[in-house]
Amino acid sequence: MVDTITEEEFERAALKFLEANAKPRVEAEHGWGEGSDQVSLLPERTLEEELAELTAARAWAQQRFDAGFSWIAGPVAYGGGGLTRDHQRLYDSIEARFDTPPMTAYGIGLGMVAPTILAHATDEVKDLYLKSLWRGDIVACQLFSEPGAGSDLAGVQTKAIRDGDEWLVTGQKVWTSGAHLSDIGEIICRTDPDAPKHKGLTGFVVDMRAPGVEIRPLRQMTGGASFNEVFFTEVRVPDSHRLGDVNAGWTVALTTLMNERAAIGGGSMSSGNGNLSTPRLIELVRHHGKSADPLIRQQLADIFIHGRVASYTNLRAMAKIASGQLPGPEMSIAKLSLTMNMRRMTDLLSSVLGPKLIADTGEWGTYAWSQFLLGLPGMRIAGGTDEVLHNIIGERVLGLPKEPAVKA
Repeated sequence: MVDTITEEEFERAALKFLEANAKPRVEAEHGWGEGSDQVSLLPERTLEEELAELTAARAWAQQRFDAGFSWIAGPVAYGGGGLTRDHQRLYDSIEARFDTPPMTAYGIGLGMVAPTILAHATDEVKDLYLKSLWRGDIVACQLFSEPGAGSDLAGVQTKAIRDGDEWLVTGQKVWTSGAHLSDIGEIICRTDPDAPKHKGLTGFVVDMRAPGVEIRPLRQMTGGASFNEVFFTEVRVPDSHRLGDVNAGWTVALTTLMNERAAIGGGSMSSGNGNLSTPRLIELVRHHGKSADPLIRQQLADIFIHGRVASYTNLRAMAKIASGQLPGPEMSIAKLSLTMNMRRMTDLLSSVLGPKLIADTGEWGTYAWSQFLLGLPGMRIAGGTDEVLHNIIGERVLGLPKEPAVKA
């Protein structure tokens, strides 16, 4: 592709490709009690189902990339199309009209890791991984959280010790989505234990298949196991795979976190679509004879209004990114708005369903919502806890003083 193509020409080319390789999406019209009542927030698939989904997603990613419709706005030097974000959004809107495989396994790699590699990696690493990530040849995960650090990313203790042209990484990470499917991971390690905790960190790209890497699934309370704990025992990482300067990993981490919050908070659910304003939620209220209840109606209105306001905040943030600026505190607002609206949903569900939310009566569209309820704590942690995001918004948006530092 070249940067002289018009949006009209691009749209015709995209339609031609999709019409030749995918079927139009047909939205089935289901009444109450028909079809699946699955509304879980977290994937609840078996390993076999995950692998089958990844195989289909990889085939589509490769076909799409080879046709020039994958990393449309990416730099040509690293395999991108060299077009604008408007072209990317145009293609995304067109592809949404077709039935294509879900790309869940690639969400973290493309939404969080790839932008960080592009911003901070060496040319060698960019050449090695960016095209492969966008073509779907490899999967990436994010290795930030640790058992002893909680929400304090600067408190991580996984250490990286310099050994000539390599680093030896030893420690443990936790809540790593998709680690068991990943080929590489972005990891933040402590490289100077004597420096202030924000200043002694360094980021790396680590081979998830390297000797010394052990991945164990974590069973969450929803019943699924989409998260993992990952152990590193003197895993060797080339210095060329370092992200940014030594002990400058905090800046690297912030790049990833802002893109993560953009990916989570900018999703369909926070923008007023998806489950937050789905007709199913309204039909749930009607089915249980609560549509005339003024308190229930107010709860529904609050969910809809907050979802719509969040969508406007997201549009502002996306416009900022489109102009070439880095995601800012708007993404923290978007992510926090998402989880707060989910909490409003669980309040509404409790009011409408009562005991049916936690006791399976076999009735369609009732107990299934327990999966949503049980998945909410994970969403309140992913991409920064609600408490951390409140602090960011208070300090960076409202100008409030920082919290007092904890004295050692």
